[in-house]
Amino acid sequence: MIQEEKSMFTEVEDIKKLDIRSMMFDELAVWVKSVGQPAFRAKQIFEWVHAKGIAHAEDMTNVPKKLIEEIKKQHMYGVEEVTRLVSKQDGTNKFLFRLQDGNVLESVLMRYKHGNSVCISSQVGCRMGCRFCASTIGGLIRNLEASEMLDQIYAIERITGERVSNIVVMGTGEPLDNYDNLIRFIRIINDEQGKNISQRNITVSSCGLVPQIKRLADEGLSITFALSLHSPTDEDRRKLLPIANKYSIAELMDVCRYYFEKTGRRVTFEYSLVKDENDTPEHAYKLAELLKNMHGHVNLIPVNPIKERKYCRSLNDSVEKFKYILEKKDINVTIRRSMGRDIDAACGQLRRKYEEAKDTF
Repeated sequence: MIQEEKSMFTEVEDIKKLDIRSMMFDELAVWVKSVGQPAFRAKQIFEWVHAKGIAHAEDMTNVPKKLIEEIKKQHMYGVEEVTRLVSKQDGTNKFLFRLQDGNVLESVLMRYKHGNSVCISSQVGCRMGCRFCASTIGGLIRNLEASEMLDQIYAIERITGERVSNIVVMGTGEPLDNYDNLIRFIRIINDEQGKNISQRNITVSSCGLVPQIKRLADEGLSITFALSLHSPTDEDRRKLLPIANKYSIAELMDVCRYYFEKTGRRVTFEYSLVKDENDTPEHAYKLAELLKNMHGHVNLIPVNPIKERKYCRSLNDSVEKFKYILEKKDINVTIRRSMGRDIDAACGQLRRKYEEAKDTF
């Protein structure tokens, strides 16, 4: 359970602005009372929506018709499957979902021995402009509601009949740029009356919004935080991530120390390896020096090339040498297993193909 379960909204009129799926339990209880229904209905609705992950209000078989009509007025924002690609290599599923306003987003189901993990999107598009990422091409269209983040998981469970036990918020979008909806999502998915997914099984990635990382550290959560670092120097990082023009690596290291001090959770440092840009032995030695006193773990990610960008995937020998140097310097490091490469499972790629050729989907 979360340490702090108080509603983000307390006024009825504010709560009524939310759709049903985006309401935390105590907000739902206030709403139920406001429409003249007994308190126990809140638990019924919450379990139907979040524990069972239903798609339609009519599926609530023990809820009276009058209340069903009230629920419909509050909407149930969800997602609709457009297409699904299945990797022949490892069984990874990539989903393209359509939202009620016609926008589309991507989610990925990855199967591991320890359970199923889903990578979800937090925005339609992204404004961060990371040079090697397909998600940011076209910029930010809008933030996702908490309900739209949740229903990516619920829809995948409905479609596959399989349980999701791990969540990574690393799909399209910068999660901390949609901060309030992200926190609402985490608190709902963690609620024991819903899916009850452990916070320790939730990872949130960010390209480095320093004020929001500090705010996240103060939330009292026990999630895993992953920083998209990608370079040990400000000069090289600015070439890859425009956000590096605003926040320096020194500021990032300071806020990562703060995060560890507040949460006791080590930070994952994501490092996408781009051929001849940040994958040299010199980069590895500088990264080891930067992280030598940090409580963290390095996740090396050979970048997935996209046609709109010039960047290429690092050679396997370069990746292994980079890892070897970090290990010799006593840095905890792994190479992320590439999954779904034959179905363009990297974030933003399937959505781009859809936008370019809608009539063929």
